[in-house]
Amino acid sequence: MRKYWSFFKMRLMAGLQYRAAALAGMSTQFVWGAMEILLYRAFWLEHPERFPMGMEALSTYIWIQQAFLGLFALWLWEFEILDSVKTGAVSYELLRPTGIYGMWMTRTVANRLARAFLRMVPVILLSSLLPSPWGLRLRISPAAFGVFLLSMVLMVLVACAYSLFVYALTFYLTDPNGIMVLSVAAADLLGGAIVPLPFLPEGFRRFAELTPFASMQNVPLRIFSGDIPLSEAPAVMGLQAFWTVALIAAGYLLTRNGLRRAVILGG
Repeated sequence: MRKYWSFFKMRLMAGLQYRAAALAGMSTQFVWGAMEILLYRAFWLEHPERFPMGMEALSTYIWIQQAFLGLFALWLWEFEILDSVKTGAVSYELLRPTGIYGMWMTRTVANRLARAFLRMVPVILLSSLLPSPWGLRLRISPAAFGVFLLSMVLMVLVACAYSLFVYALTFYLTDPNGIMVLSVAAADLLGGAIVPLPFLPEGFRRFAELTPFASMQNVPLRIFSGDIPLSEAPAVMGLQAFWTVALIAAGYLLTRNGLRRAVILGG
């Protein structure tokens, strides 16, 4: 365990060095969040009674989404891992006294935390200064905040486990770009990135909430914004825990079997 912790700290510190990129990303996320809120505000003014979320709750959802984008966005792939499988460089990782799946998970979690940490504080501070209903609402009970943090942990695990599931599929595919593009599109639609899930038709929303993509951002963001009450939190977080275990198990088994059948030529 100490080896993984050392590797985690090394990757985290390396990720925290990219401050200029984080500043550019933070600026983009703040502008994008403001544009989304302005768009929804225009629709809300026309028919506020048809909105499934309050305008203040929706603004909070969007700002939290932008602040923690680095934790759950599937398009933040670890291309070093993908390339190591395609080129055969994964053989060098097999020489280390650690499990390859554990190292991949450690690398993915550390890099996502580093990306999010550099951006989340400025976005949260700036958005909380905006007046209602445009800004981030920080009025949340201690109990709800604790549930939100636990849901965030599960969110990161689901996102990382799904990423590793895709990396493991690289052992069996000639080119993983197809499944990567499909995964990003599905995550954006079914996870609430394009439109929050309460805005979707009832039947489609219920289907989306059962997918692993909804566990990546839909659940914690709606808990923080108050759209999911504490009484419903255990059920949705139980689904997050299920997808965490299922994806880790599937990714681990695919990786182990892929390494057994892999044939690496050259050196």
